[in-house]
Amino acid sequence: MDKFIVGGNGPLMGEVASSGAKNAALPILCAALLSDQPLHLSNVPKLWDINTTKKLLSQMGVSVTQTGEHEISLDAKPITTHIAPYELVRTMRASILVLGPLVAARGQAHVSLPGGCAIGARPVDLHLMGLKAMGAEITLEGGFVHAKASKLKGARIVFDTVTVTGTENLMMAATLADGETVLENAAREPEVVDLARCLRAMGAKIEGEGTTTIRIQGVKALHEASHTVLPDRIETGTFLVAGAATRGKVRVTNTDPGLLDAVLVKLQQAGAVVRTGTDFIEVDMQGKRPLAVNIHTMPHPGFPTDMQAQFMALNCLAEGVGVIKETIFENRFMHAHELIRLGAEIRIDGHTAITTGKDRLAAAPIMATDLRASAALVIAAMMAEGETVIDRVYHMDRGYEDIEGKFAALGGKIKRVGKQF
Repeated sequence: MDKFIVGGNGPLMGEVASSGAKNAALPILCAALLSDQPLHLSNVPKLWDINTTKKLLSQMGVSVTQTGEHEISLDAKPITTHIAPYELVRTMRASILVLGPLVAARGQAHVSLPGGCAIGARPVDLHLMGLKAMGAEITLEGGFVHAKASKLKGARIVFDTVTVTGTENLMMAATLADGETVLENAAREPEVVDLARCLRAMGAKIEGEGTTTIRIQGVKALHEASHTVLPDRIETGTFLVAGAATRGKVRVTNTDPGLLDAVLVKLQQAGAVVRTGTDFIEVDMQGKRPLAVNIHTMPHPGFPTDMQAQFMALNCLAEGVGVIKETIFENRFMHAHELIRLGAEIRIDGHTAITTGKDRLAAAPIMATDLRASAALVIAAMMAEGETVIDRVYHMDRGYEDIEGKFAALGGKIKRVGKQF
């Protein structure tokens, strides 16, 4: 199993380019199931989860062609099955996103209940509730969701909690339903907005994305389209936090500053000088140690839960005491125990983590526990005396394209032992 060996070093300095957003690309890949005409995508990141989705779609009979390093064309016309098997779905919760498109366009779906990072329950009941409201027959049997409908009907669907994948699944399903579907308390994340843009390019009639109410007027069919996936705001934020935590100066290009308002505010509170342009963000600590910040995770446009672990790593190295409250997932402090192995001072009280910063940490063998926590451990290890060995780094390959190469480009001492996918 692959490992990273990370050496403690000085400030990270330099420039890296953001990849396309994993959390936007995954639902957009699944959107290809809605049409019998091709969907051409660019800025698609090279990741484990993208490969898994391509395998899943190919297994269904979708023609998936890699037309460039970050370009993919998909054609669902030759689809041969409506089954998403456990062996592919078990590693990635986003696989549930084939459910809505399959029922809408093909009339049925048999999708294994998903797996993924062990950071919380993230049940699919809201997806199923919405499909039922649209007239689908749903049964759960043998670990599979069985859904069928001769034709979905427009409906008003109110989510009792905000769900990103639930919003995406039902928005896709509604594009081909009879009549209007209204999604209330919808997720507002930029990745939801990007999916809506792609669907609109395919001929869907959608309005209100980015707000809590999304309206979709069903159409008879979607058509061929091209779409460029938006930049990955979490990858961008990760490298910016790494620059701040290591007292360095880091610029991330090929990104969009408008995607990271809440994160940039916290970086400024940590003492970073933040500069932005049309497609770049730069943080400069001017050699100073960061200040501890308080974090309260919330659905967008609040502070993203996917940036919580990285800021905990920063707080471990900051001046003062930082308090982090995690309100999205109930099991997302697993990285804290690994940070403690590096000498961090962290006290966990339910959904709150209280961190007292240290000037440096100390190398130790540690283990990645989930995707975003993995990046936080690399950040902390770069400010630890000695060489830190990080095991189970396959988590990073699920969501960060060539993370070791990008950290190395900033001057980080990091090498992989083993082979990448």
